[in-house]
Amino acid sequence: MSVARENDLVFLMGRDRKSFIVRLQPGAELQTHRGVIRHDDLIDQPLGREVQSHLGYPFLVLEPSTHDLILDLKRTTQIMYPKDIGYVLLKMNVGPGSRVVEAGTGSGGLTLALARAVMPKGRVYSYEVRPDVLNLAAKNLEKLGLRSFVELKERDIEEGFDEVDVDALFLDLRNPWEYLTQAHMALKSGGFFGATLPTTNQVVRLIRALPEHGFSAVEVEELLLRPYKAVPARLRPMDRMVAHTGYLVFARKIEQETDASAVPEEGSLSKSD
Repeated sequence: MSVARENDLVFLMGRDRKSFIVRLQPGAELQTHRGVIRHDDLIDQPLGREVQSHLGYPFLVLEPSTHDLILDLKRTTQIMYPKDIGYVLLKMNVGPGSRVVEAGTGSGGLTLALARAVMPKGRVYSYEVRPDVLNLAAKNLEKLGLRSFVELKERDIEEGFDEVDVDALFLDLRNPWEYLTQAHMALKSGGFFGATLPTTNQVVRLIRALPEHGFSAVEVEELLLRPYKAVPARLRPMDRMVAHTGYLVFARKIEQETDASAVPEEGSLSKSD
């Protein structure tokens, strides 16, 4: 049986779907719109049950998912959406023991997901030029107990990365095509490259530059997420969906030179087409 312990993070969700994430401390209380919940009523008690506030309102007590933690982050910058982050982890083969570089830490949404994926023996190296943003990311990671898995570096990546032979490298920058030489030097042979961009003209510049800098197997993808109202009597799509949040670009580092024939001509069809 899973039990909530002192210092654990727990996810509390009311019947109105409003939720809270708290770290359990003896004697502490959570103030909600539906009353007060005492941490002592949760510590050493099973997860997956209901607890009532002092007003008698029920909350589910659960273990928070990575999705929950990302959406709960304090942020001053736009973060990647969980729908994109989960796919990035799969496409770039990030798992326990991986060494991953990211540039554009932001508030740390992708960073925390990478840290949870590579722990306990992997490492995330995250580069950011804005000190205030980097400080916020550090606080977010510390709050979640993930700081020890991440090296935060305040630096312009034009100077290059400190790491070599990393398994994967992801750029969340406005102009990633300007840093492909640095990315190629940091990655291991065959390593995974990824980037996210909001507009098609940026994507075009990146995919033109990738083969010229030693990358192949280039892919461009977009994910759309449509939630449904989970009511058996009237199952239907929600009024809103999570549509365009960014284009995802993936490639692999290669050692041999790639000739122009490796890049599809405009209007040509691949076998998959």
